[in-house]
Amino acid sequence: MDTDQITQLVVDIAKRARAASLELAALDTKTKNQFLNQLADKLVASTDAILAANALDLEAAKALELSGPMTERLTFTPERIATMAEGVRQVAALPDPVGVEIERLAPPKGFDLRKIRVPIGVIGIIYESRPNVTIDCAILCLKSGNASILRGGKEAFHSNMTLAEIIKEALQATGIHEDAVQFIPTTDRWALNVLLKQDDTIHCIIPRGGESLIRFTVENSRIPVIKHYTGVCSVYIDAAADPDMAEAILINSKCQRPSVCNAAENLIVHQDAAAQLPRLAKALHDHGVELRVDAHAKALLTASGLPLVDATAEDFATEYTDMIIAIGIVPDIKAAIELINANSSGHTECIVTEDAAAARQFLTSVDSAAVFHNASTRFSDGFEFGLGAEIGISTDRLHARGPMGLNELCTYKYVIHGTGETR
Repeated sequence: MDTDQITQLVVDIAKRARAASLELAALDTKTKNQFLNQLADKLVASTDAILAANALDLEAAKALELSGPMTERLTFTPERIATMAEGVRQVAALPDPVGVEIERLAPPKGFDLRKIRVPIGVIGIIYESRPNVTIDCAILCLKSGNASILRGGKEAFHSNMTLAEIIKEALQATGIHEDAVQFIPTTDRWALNVLLKQDDTIHCIIPRGGESLIRFTVENSRIPVIKHYTGVCSVYIDAAADPDMAEAILINSKCQRPSVCNAAENLIVHQDAAAQLPRLAKALHDHGVELRVDAHAKALLTASGLPLVDATAEDFATEYTDMIIAIGIVPDIKAAIELINANSSGHTECIVTEDAAAARQFLTSVDSAAVFHNASTRFSDGFEFGLGAEIGISTDRLHARGPMGLNELCTYKYVIHGTGETR
């Protein structure tokens, strides 16, 4: 297709999504849940077709020279498909956010004034690599009464097209407007440029992927964008940290799945807990993690014989999405908080401590969307929060912050019932 054809394609998709969104806003909960359960069943039944499409993407990934973490995100297995289907069923079991009364007000005139949760309208989602995002976004948007336009990356095109066809079948089977979920059927970059200009029909854009994609989206969109640029997350070991707990949380935060945005990239240790550092560093090394250390940490670890790399200031502000961690020693909790606030992406941070006052100071003063006390950063996730499959994580401050579930995909309207009042 040439650029004119792509422009017409995307404009038409956006217009049809807007028309569908007006029907979706009034769709009853029972029909939404019927769609979700149908989709879950169809995903499991289509496992072989999904794996066949995914195999084409994995073969193409070799030619694209995708990194190990990106390839891992791209890969489907029967177990991951089953987990994806279970996530759909869990969203079906969640309360419908649409129509919920958020607040009831008492204006001076005395009429009935309520703030009611309603869908945003049409949401465009732009994402890379992980094809499960196609399902996550489609189900959360539909359950919250929103039409969705999905634009996946070229590396997952075959997987995404197969999933889009399964979604369409489930929509048709339950009598829902088939334009409620649409996938842009081209990987041409021009389609993204056009999509980001449809501010008369699309109400919100959510990019999920690398920092370059997200920055491109923000810089070129006429539509409000909800996003996080990177996931630079830190684990802080306080003076009063339990050593066993500190090691378990650190290893889980860093090593359980290093390619994701809630994996820890920094280890910060209070100088009064520095005796724990050799143990922590060895545990990280034994799991295959490269240690990038500041001068103080290097002095403490030199005798350990572990391979060390000198950390730069930039290392503490870097999202590695790999088995690398920056390690620093700080004189007190205030310095830890300052280091985190200066380098964090505002995503997720953790303090390990048995000191309630220190925990309170950290949780209050660290300026991130999610702050944890004695728990792994890997829990910063919509599914783990009980929100169902999240549509993304926001480090913005307006409308949504942190993992975005059903409620965060809604806005509100004021509904007034009067008895003839005039002003």
